[in-house]
Amino acid sequence: MRVEIVKDYGKLSRKAARFVAGLVEINPQVAMGLPTGSTPLGLYEELVDIHQEDDLDFSYVKIFDLDEYVGLSRDHSRSYYNYLQENFVKKVNLKSRNTYFLDGKAPDKKEECKKYEEKILKAGGLDLVILGIGRNGHIGFNEPAEELLARTHQVELASQTIEANARFFESEDEVPQEALTMGIGTILNADQVLLIANGNSKAPAIERLFSGKISTKFPASLLHTHPAVTVMIDQEAAERI
Repeated sequence: MRVEIVKDYGKLSRKAARFVAGLVEINPQVAMGLPTGSTPLGLYEELVDIHQEDDLDFSYVKIFDLDEYVGLSRDHSRSYYNYLQENFVKKVNLKSRNTYFLDGKAPDKKEECKKYEEKILKAGGLDLVILGIGRNGHIGFNEPAEELLARTHQVELASQTIEANARFFESEDEVPQEALTMGIGTILNADQVLLIANGNSKAPAIERLFSGKISTKFPASLLHTHPAVTVMIDQEAAERI
């Protein structure tokens, strides 16, 4: 696991964007798993700038969203489909045929998850998965548990996750209780993993990530079993390591 510590969120976003842009330049058909939330917003802004200013070509890139809230339609303002469309997809030259999203309104969630895994396999697997990290160590929406599911599945969100995500909704009561998420096995099967984190609120999680212990009770710790993980964090997130 390679760790890179930068001064602040702006530098983190730029460095992460250069990392991703480099992979796209090397492999124009790269397949990526993409996160949502506040942390990657700067990364997407920087990638859009590189696309506009340096003609970075996304026309053959494939993207897969990491997760989606159960019960939210794609046109809901807080759906992760809408998040990625508004913050990234519509601002670069990605082709719709190369963008894949979980459907939180699918009538058969198990079948939806199965089909999603099939789409990833058909794409040749994921070359890169970009992750944030939850305060409880969740990656994607793989929450702490005695056992974790390997493949894309439906999950009940932890109360801590619901509380943390309430800032994106009018109230905590509006936050969906469940989500669909790529499984730990799907994430670990990617050729490379990039985890980004910023701010002192993530410092305890980063401290635990580097505690030397691996446990399903802290899902991000399983990244230590992957041979090609890069962790990029700002100084505030790194203050305890």
